Amino acid sequence: MQARLDEMKPLKIGMVNYINTSHLYIPWKELGPAPSLEMVEGTPSELNRLLARGELDVGLVSSFAYARDFRSYYILPELCISANGPVESVLLFSRIPAEKLDREEISLTPQSATSVNLLYIILEDFLGIRPRYARGEFRHLEEGRSQGYLAIGDEALRLARERPDLKSLDLARVWLEHTGLPFVFALWTLRKESFEKNREAFTLLRERLVQSYKMGINHLERISRQVADRIPMPPDACLRYLRGIELDFSMEKRWGLEEFFRRLYQRNTLAEKPELQFIPGPGTKIIQENIQ
Repeated sequence: MQARLDEMKPLKIGMVNYINTSHLYIPWKELGPAPSLEMVEGTPSELNRLLARGELDVGLVSSFAYARDFRSYYILPELCISANGPVESVLLFSRIPAEKLDREEISLTPQSATSVNLLYIILEDFLGIRPRYARGEFRHLEEGRSQGYLAIGDEALRLARERPDLKSLDLARVWLEHTGLPFVFALWTLRKESFEKNREAFTLLRERLVQSYKMGINHLERISRQVADRIPMPPDACLRYLRGIELDFSMEKRWGLEEFFRRLYQRNTLAEKPELQFIPGPGTKIIQENIQ
């Protein structure tokens, strides 16, 4: 198999280099280069676009991106990015309580379609309010042009530490309170056409991801010390945060994802209710057992 892999074009793999992926990203880097695997870094929205255009073969992309084009994609069944409670890095910042944002303008980060659609569900379906939305930046809240700002990733972590005067709503916490389920923010999603052309490379990818995951869990304290200065935040706070970012793709996570898709369909955000289409073929059960 290795001889064939060496002859084939490397898989282009999209990964987000936020702190919330550091316990996967850093072990991947420490394992060294793999001839058949080439990493491409970007924000969630950038990776969504690259995968949709065929410029990536596989990517850690938003759950919403998969839902929008699910007939073109498969999902790797072992790993995802999720939270079963407060996530601390998908936050709505405001000067007034979220329940009072009815008819007020909220600025939305352009970096994540999943978090934006989760915000719509939380504010409109759970809290029963109808704000106005616009793409924007944190400065729009600072300047009074909007009354709220949705931030994700490292920016949300940084703002939470720098601006304790602002109110913040943790979207994953509210989702759990209303549904009783975890929320899945991102999936390892691959193009079906890429899989059919190079199944062997995808087998190697899955094995390497599981290996990186296990290394990350075993070295979480060290990784927290490595990345805490990016915010900056104390290493113990970073460790607590990373422990709340769950990478396994358990059955409960799948139920949470299906609930998100059901609500998107009910809201007419999607033309049809997405199905979870996992990568076909033997080996799935073995890899899932190895992730435990």
